[in-house]
Amino acid sequence: MIPAIPDKLYFKIGEVAKMADVPPHVLRYWESEFPAIKPRRANSKQRLYKKQDVEIILQIKYLLHDRGFTIAGAKKLLKSGSTINLDEIEDKKHQGSVPDKLKSIKDELIKLQRILNSKKETN
Repeated sequence: MIPAIPDKLYFKIGEVAKMADVPPHVLRYWESEFPAIKPRRANSKQRLYKKQDVEIILQIKYLLHDRGFTIAGAKKLLKSGSTINLDEIEDKKHQGSVPDKLKSIKDELIKLQRILNSKKETN
């Protein structure tokens, strides 16, 4: 499930890590790999992410973890200017199981048809 991003100006790395369900060191790595993620630094050197950064991080996580993209592939997609609507990600997760359900229903119907055909032959 895609978490709702609170309406705040800045988020600390721990908050973003919880929202994205990844460890903070992954966020630091993604920051070095994806130039679109540009957190500000507080005087204490703490990373402060904007809402836009969090949205990009959630897109990256979706591409890498759910869609199976490589880092290079995700970089290329994001660099091309393509964005992923976070609401569509949630919808696509639910749609992914529909073909499996339909195949299961079809298999059950075929089994029932065979049973009925075998009973007709014995009568």
